[in-house]
Amino acid sequence: MTDPVTGRPIVAELGRPETDEERAARVAENRRKRRANQSSTNLLLSIGASLLIVLFLVVVTVREDPTPESIDYRATAEQAEAGVGMPVVAPDLPEGWYANRADLGSHGSVQEWYVGLITTDDRFIGVLQGFDANPTWLDQVLRQPSSEGESVEIGGTAWTLYDRREAEGVGNRGYALVTETAGSTLVLYGTASESEFSQLAAAVAAELDDADR
Repeated sequence: MTDPVTGRPIVAELGRPETDEERAARVAENRRKRRANQSSTNLLLSIGASLLIVLFLVVVTVREDPTPESIDYRATAEQAEAGVGMPVVAPDLPEGWYANRADLGSHGSVQEWYVGLITTDDRFIGVLQGFDANPTWLDQVLRQPSSEGESVEIGGTAWTLYDRREAEGVGNRGYALVTETAGSTLVLYGTASESEFSQLAAAVAAELDDADR
């Protein structure tokens, strides 16, 4: 319905046509509401996107640990033997253990064969074999032990046990087993339990025994 005088539509709520001021106010209010709706929509979209990012980060963070990297230490041992010209230790490992590093290097004038082992409890044992090693080399490997160590027998082989886990500054050398082989000194050290050290020492002893036959 329109006003017969002005020809403008009659607003039902007013019972008459809008004035110019009322029309301008209505248009402005409609624009304000539209902007408010758009702002709310944008806010919801922003929150949704943020939640998706957080969810992605949570999934990435709590995903299962990757399979630990295991190396073929026996193959590396064969290459090391060819390089050093002497037998290197590569014992059979208990079930669940693996090697994550194996290499032939040197410390001063002493050639070293090293194998890093991880036990089933995710503890570490390093196998270090020094060829034609001297007492100075052993002191440096053990980080200057203050005692002569304790003589023990594991797997039919005589070992010297160094237990300095309460000492400061020894790092992962706080517990170590040392034995002498033909032309080399063998050191086992790390953070594993005593029973795990005994397991490895017995495996090393068995390998040394086989090599002497």
